Amino acid sequence: MNKTLIIIQREFMTRVGKKSFILLTVLMPFIFAALIFVPVWLAGIKDGEQKTVVVVDKTGRYAGLFRDDASYRFVPAAAVTPDLRSDTSEVEAVIAITADLATHPAAVAIYSRTEVPSDLSSLAENVLSEQVRRDKLAAYNVQGLERIIDDVQGAAVDVRTVKWDETGRETASDTDLATVAGLLFTMLIYFFVLAYGGMVMQSVMEEKTNRIVELMVSSVKPFQLMMGKIVGVALVGFVQLIIWAGMVAAILGVCWHLFGLDPATAQEGAALTAANPAMTEAATDGSGEMMAALMNLPFAELGIMFVLYFVGGYLLYASFFAAVGASINAQEDSSQFIMPTTVVMIFGLYAGIYGAENPDGPLAFWSSMFPLTSPIVMMVRIPFSVPLWQELLSLALLYGTALLFVWLSGKIYRVGILMYGKKPTFKEMAKWLRYK
Repeated sequence: MNKTLIIIQREFMTRVGKKSFILLTVLMPFIFAALIFVPVWLAGIKDGEQKTVVVVDKTGRYAGLFRDDASYRFVPAAAVTPDLRSDTSEVEAVIAITADLATHPAAVAIYSRTEVPSDLSSLAENVLSEQVRRDKLAAYNVQGLERIIDDVQGAAVDVRTVKWDETGRETASDTDLATVAGLLFTMLIYFFVLAYGGMVMQSVMEEKTNRIVELMVSSVKPFQLMMGKIVGVALVGFVQLIIWAGMVAAILGVCWHLFGLDPATAQEGAALTAANPAMTEAATDGSGEMMAALMNLPFAELGIMFVLYFVGGYLLYASFFAAVGASINAQEDSSQFIMPTTVVMIFGLYAGIYGAENPDGPLAFWSSMFPLTSPIVMMVRIPFSVPLWQELLSLALLYGTALLFVWLSGKIYRVGILMYGKKPTFKEMAKWLRYK
């Protein structure tokens, strides 16, 4: 046992002490945030220059509809002159309208020496479409027709979703938020199990290639060596996850402060709104309702089940990766063993994504029970209130299979770790399982 602890400590300290681990752990939350928010921020930045757009309206009915804003200044003109086409012209674009758009909707075009900006194209379409709509309504000569149509088109029903808990208390809910939360944990399980399992295989393979393992197995049993590596890498993963969780919580706290969102206030407001439907009309702040629904997600259950499924899924796949790493002699030999495993995990990922649309359907249910896919798929279903017996059965099957995989992988590991010069096959590995 002491030897296993020494291996765990060595594996953990070796990886945690690397500069790459420290940089990745600290920077990854900011990288994800930057990937999401920086493009949106950059897309919203204007260059500050008001560009000139010439409007050539042969009908004389539409040029006056365009109003100057911070981005564009609209100037009417009688015709498209050669100087507007010149490379020296300071005009950004020319909107040419040649006929009545109510009867000739294609009689408009925007000309420019470069690609027409999408915001200018959208602005022109909105302005002209609204006027064409008014012209067509006026042609019917029906009193108040436009007001009636506006009233009908503006009619909408805002259906709230309210969930009852075990005590019958009403809480705000949001199916989209539940789906996003489930898919987020699903993606985390998928990537972390795949990444940390690959670390185990890489570590075993490097020591076997360098012949260091020959010295190690002289004083340590192969099974102890395998479990030391699996547990050591798992601890590295947990440390990384804890750090990331803390940083994400801090980032969310900063966002709540910047945008004036108080989770406690939002949750109280949601409970009052759910208890008194008459207050719904007064609750016009959509962000507050969404925040309340977010706070009502089962975060405690999600966190506990995430840890349990991460550990079970990691043990299952990491033991297999360790056996593969001990059996092969070069990186290129691993593809024949890793490919089937990767296909199973990808199937689990797709089952989770499509199972989110019907979390109680046969695809989601059976995939959440099958041990090779349950760590990925079950996390999608948990935000939708999975019965406790299904969670316990899924965990029992997962950990039972994981222990079986650890035992089988240990038998393969003890033989394959000292095998050199021969490419293993599934048939050969099956023989190693029968060795005493």
